[in-house]
Amino acid sequence: MTERIPAVGFAAPLPIDDEQSLQDVLVDVPDLRPHDLLVEVRAVSVNPVDVKVRASREPKADRPEVLGYDAAGVVREVGPEVTLFAAGDEVFYAGALDRPGTNAGLHAVDERIVGRKPESLGFAEAAALPLTAITAWEGLFDKLRLTRESRGTLLVVGASGGVGSVVLQLAEHLLPAVRVIATSSRPETDEWVRGLGAEATVDHRGDLRAEIADAAPDGVDWIFTMNSEGQLPLYVDVLNPFGEIVAIDDPKAVDVVALKSKALTWHWEFMFARSLHDARDLIEQHRLLDEVSRLVDVGALRTTLTKTLTPIDATQLREAHRLVESGRTIGKVVVAREAD
Repeated sequence: MTERIPAVGFAAPLPIDDEQSLQDVLVDVPDLRPHDLLVEVRAVSVNPVDVKVRASREPKADRPEVLGYDAAGVVREVGPEVTLFAAGDEVFYAGALDRPGTNAGLHAVDERIVGRKPESLGFAEAAALPLTAITAWEGLFDKLRLTRESRGTLLVVGASGGVGSVVLQLAEHLLPAVRVIATSSRPETDEWVRGLGAEATVDHRGDLRAEIADAAPDGVDWIFTMNSEGQLPLYVDVLNPFGEIVAIDDPKAVDVVALKSKALTWHWEFMFARSLHDARDLIEQHRLLDEVSRLVDVGALRTTLTKTLTPIDATQLREAHRLVESGRTIGKVVVAREAD
């Protein structure tokens, strides 16, 4: 008989206050592809992408769909072509859009997008990092191509969320000549972003253009934005000529012609692009996560976990989705099998 394992799935796009929006289900243990690891999941985190997919996708009629991307756990089995890991290894990763998710007792994932869990973190602390760390790293270093020699001002919009919290830390420790300004609107988020390396804050609920002008009288060179809807005119105004924007959200439209007069550049950052399209450099995400793990263990980066729920079941995942949907979370919400 095929082994069945507990998971949390959804059968229809429902509001999160509907008890059927996420359900406890049983699913088959996944089959392994050649490069796959079978991971015993110890903790998962909830990201805006989890909420977006749950609220909009129509699963197949014959079975619930299992969500979940970020995970930390222990390798139980490996596929025949695996070379990077062995059974018993502790790992963390951000999964793939086109495969069953991590909200299950066991999860199959390609080793080339998996990193070694930081030794200094528990599973819940580690699960908060992968998706946001990959997004932040690719945005700063692959898209904006910033280096230790880069000089200028970086504006981080949505700085107190999961991605912004990692962007601030990477800039603080790896971009010493870059001045970082973070958007914030509450005393608690001001304290959070300044603690992660922001040198100034601006209130995105006030006259943001005026506040940016006061904080950056010489203009802004780069913008990393988590919330770009309707903001392009502002970005064009505050950016210096040849400035660059990296965006991770889904604005309805981007008027690229508006960028021309200042020769500005717009970048899309989408950390699932490599796995979704089986990119030739897929293994770069493994290398990236291993470097993030190293930076955590030497004290250069810290987890962005701010709330842990237990255990991993439909009730706790509904609460985690509700918190993320509120738009008021600081850092990351994690659901763990048990407390670290």
